[in-house]
Amino acid sequence: MSDILIVDDELGVRELLLEVLEDEGHGVMLAANAAQARTARQLKRFDLVLLDIWMPDTDGVTLLKEWSAQGLLTMPVIMMSGHATIETAVEATRIGAFDFLEKPIALARLLKTVQAALARAQAQKAWQQALASTQQPLHPSIEEPEEDIPDPKERAQEALLAISLEQPLRDARDAFERIYLEYQLAKQGGSMTRLAEQSGLERTHLYRKIKQLGMESSRPAPRKSLV
Repeated sequence: MSDILIVDDELGVRELLLEVLEDEGHGVMLAANAAQARTARQLKRFDLVLLDIWMPDTDGVTLLKEWSAQGLLTMPVIMMSGHATIETAVEATRIGAFDFLEKPIALARLLKTVQAALARAQAQKAWQQALASTQQPLHPSIEEPEEDIPDPKERAQEALLAISLEQPLRDARDAFERIYLEYQLAKQGGSMTRLAEQSGLERTHLYRKIKQLGMESSRPAPRKSLV
């Protein structure tokens, strides 16, 4: 079903998670430390990563920061720890972690969190495809018949249908808002003013919402002065 990377220095934890997730039909790769995790991430693009916080070489939060800074945080990451503080969990979430699991990990909690993370990733992929379709040329070339050009609105609607109803309400709402704002932003030609008018949100609120949803890259870059 999905390719998952498990990063944990405890052999027992790795083997337990491997068994559970393979039973669910997922493909699983194991890493015993951050060095092995770096190598695995360079070689393969995973659908999900389960990342332990406390490891002997490099802790999970530091590795998460590295991936984020290098543009490698393209998949949801679920942090795991039996000793992390609330501050650590909050920091990991701020950096980009999807969720936090406390050890010993309950099976039901594990499966529910994994399902929600994969559902969000699928929804994000769908709206990214919908956004990309809005950048197609308005007039088809001779090599590209008109009927082959996808309708941006239809692609966005397909992305909406991909939102899992099994995930928490907050995550489902965030997925919907990403799809809506990405579609409208592309439709409005990147104009935040027109997007604010269309969405009914104040510009300040709109910028905060975009930052909250991790869509800052969608904002138009500031114009450089010619002086």
